[in-house]
Amino acid sequence: MTDEEALIERLRLVEALHAGAATAGERDAAASARLRILERLKAFERAAPPPEYTFSFRDPWSKKLFSALLRRYNLKPYRYRRQRHTTVMVRVPKQFVDETLWPEFLELNKSLTGYLAEMTDRVIRESMHADASEPEIRAEPAALPASVQGFSDE
Repeated sequence: MTDEEALIERLRLVEALHAGAATAGERDAAASARLRILERLKAFERAAPPPEYTFSFRDPWSKKLFSALLRRYNLKPYRYRRQRHTTVMVRVPKQFVDETLWPEFLELNKSLTGYLAEMTDRVIRESMHADASEPEIRAEPAALPASVQGFSDE
């Protein structure tokens, strides 16, 4: 099994766990897990009209994952004109956000970002330099020279 196949399997197991799967057989049945979550979502929507939520993400991968998770549960992600590209809006019941959506996203995102970090480190080690570690931390100088300029990827 490749790293990518292992990640996909891990993401499927996370969904089964959040659907309330009780047995190993249920955990393997991703389709039935999704149906249980959809039924729970419909029950929450019947109880009260869903409020509008704003979610902000630091990186495009987390935003893509969250949007895909919303769509998986037949929820419609959107954003308003002039909102940042890292913003996702959705109307969803609070109880579903608190009990299912956000905890599941956090676990999925942890798996995905870990995989992306490992892949990035491997590519950098193999193509640029064997040392892909973080820069060392030094004490600040008394004053920065006037010619020093900062850069940002934003």
